[in-house]
Amino acid sequence: MNKLIYPIIFTLLLSTACEDEPITPDGIPVVKAESSYTVLVDEDITYAEGLSHDGTSTVAMPQKLDIYYPDNDATNRPVYMFIHGGGFQGGTKTKPEIVDMANYFASRGWVFASIDYRTTSDLEGTDFTGIAPQEWIDFTIQNVTNPADARTSFAMYAAQRDAKAALRWMVANASTYNMNPDFITVGGASAGAITTIALGISNQEDFRDEIPIADDPTLSTTNLDETFVVSSMVYFWGSNVKLEVFESVYGESRYDSNDPELFMAHGTNDQNATTTFSEATELEGIYDSLGIYNELVPLVGAGHGAWSATVDGKSLSEMTFDFLVERQNLNVE
Repeated sequence: MNKLIYPIIFTLLLSTACEDEPITPDGIPVVKAESSYTVLVDEDITYAEGLSHDGTSTVAMPQKLDIYYPDNDATNRPVYMFIHGGGFQGGTKTKPEIVDMANYFASRGWVFASIDYRTTSDLEGTDFTGIAPQEWIDFTIQNVTNPADARTSFAMYAAQRDAKAALRWMVANASTYNMNPDFITVGGASAGAITTIALGISNQEDFRDEIPIADDPTLSTTNLDETFVVSSMVYFWGSNVKLEVFESVYGESRYDSNDPELFMAHGTNDQNATTTFSEATELEGIYDSLGIYNELVPLVGAGHGAWSATVDGKSLSEMTFDFLVERQNLNVE
């Protein structure tokens, strides 16, 4: 199935009110159909460290996330972690559309985390020891000639390592925010959707154990004792390109019938080389072949980054809400 054109892959996406709420007898979280709670925000929480290179030396760099949560007394909240886009070149957890989405879900009862992660701007040197595993480095050198494209390859790996660390942090801190780790959603847009797919599909040890801790001592900051189970994935205009690279490097396909259920929204006129609409239909085909529930909403006529798209009068947040409450069987009031 590998259809990579390697010089293209690593230039991807450059366009780029307080009230009591008891636990229900069945233990399933309760969410609100309408915005019901004041949203509290804890900003710039360090969830881990990761190695970066400033052009002269390798340093440990704090990785940050923001937590949005409802001002209520609930002790059983579902979790939604979102990963921003930016072609692995940049991007931010405070993108206005993500902040709007965070408030939408937190005001209805979710704990919503928006994360930052390492990008090419953090990888300015030529020594990537501890930043990407040697197998990944060798594969990149063999298939990519442009140094900027090579940095994108290494950033793809580092971003995945960070996203997994962020989710382990969420599980480790579940009691602080009254999160229920049995109801975890991970979502992302563009590069964030690519990272989302790899996070939900790959094994726990993938993008974690390939680099020995001697080469990356920051690994010890990433809650290594924690594990997670993703219930649902939300994908906006992405692809499975990172898993294809993983398969090329390690010869292992990670798709199986136990993968998380998937909601996709993708513009039918997406012109980015690795996020064309056909990427969504390919994922749909993989999921259908494995018998896993998935939904693909074509954003007809839309291009890349169609944040304002609506289908039958519903926004992306509303469509996602409908998918999550139905497929996770959440109690809705």
